[in-house]
Amino acid sequence: MPTSSAGKTNRVGRLKACPTKGVTLVEMVVVVAIISLIVGISFPAASAGLDNVRMVSAVDSVATFLNAAVNRAERRQQPIELVIFPLEGRLALYSNEPGFIRELSMPDGVRIEAVLPEQEGADPALPRRVLFLPGATVPGIAIQLGNRRNAHRRVRLDPMTGFPRVESVASQ
Repeated sequence: MPTSSAGKTNRVGRLKACPTKGVTLVEMVVVVAIISLIVGISFPAASAGLDNVRMVSAVDSVATFLNAAVNRAERRQQPIELVIFPLEGRLALYSNEPGFIRELSMPDGVRIEAVLPEQEGADPALPRRVLFLPGATVPGIAIQLGNRRNAHRRVRLDPMTGFPRVESVASQ
């Protein structure tokens, strides 16, 4: 025996007429407007959060990449060349060991703004090469990253300790 009113039949076997139930067009428009308002308010915050996550991820990746270059030079006693491609948003490590190449690309929305210290007379858009030699002092370089929301971070290799440090940079 059906329990809904739509499925009940009278004695003759015909469906009984039941009052119509449902949502009116006005109610539907109000619900859609409320949902649109909530999405419109929360989208910029979510977008800013994603940009911040991309920046933090890129900075951590660059710090790890630089640390790997220093460690490989010291532990394997091999010279390591770091090539920074600012226009491509890419870093590459090369060694004289056959087949050793490591690359790191910046995530979408994060760019390499500068490699510090800047070389006089050199075009900052050209690839910059840094050599890590076993037993030598770690080069005191810094890679500055920026994103679409004008946030800037700098990953600096400390020449005394050889470890990368992350620094916030005031908006320029």
